[in-house]
Amino acid sequence: MIALGSDHGGYDLKQEIKRYLDEAGYAYKDFGCDDKKSCDYPVYGRAAAQAVADGSCEKGIVICTTGIGISITANKVPGIRCALCADSTSAKLTRLHNNANMLALGAGIVGSNLALEIVKTFLETEFSGEERHQRRIDLIESK
Repeated sequence: MIALGSDHGGYDLKQEIKRYLDEAGYAYKDFGCDDKKSCDYPVYGRAAAQAVADGSCEKGIVICTTGIGISITANKVPGIRCALCADSTSAKLTRLHNNANMLALGAGIVGSNLALEIVKTFLETEFSGEERHQRRIDLIESK
């Protein structure tokens, strides 16, 4: 299950991502927002991140105009490693090396074709499991 969250600036891109997920056979839960009325990204970014952190969703995708604010919000939730990506290489490497469990996108930064390519790459790339990468993730997660 993929957790989705966006503010009004990411709403249209989130709808395109939902269509892609439907076509690709991914289950998802949309934590809002539900329209393009101005709203506060922390509400929806936190809800999606909490679902990933508590295990009810395997991964998450959050979207705002730049991706910055919503990624910061998601990363405040313990256990979340949310990567803001604007290219497929970053999406691939953050899964391979960082085992990122959430992806943030900036709807005003990347177009829909690139965004869908980033989503596909993020969802299809597995963590490498290499000891050096796991060691670094453990260091990130340590208090």
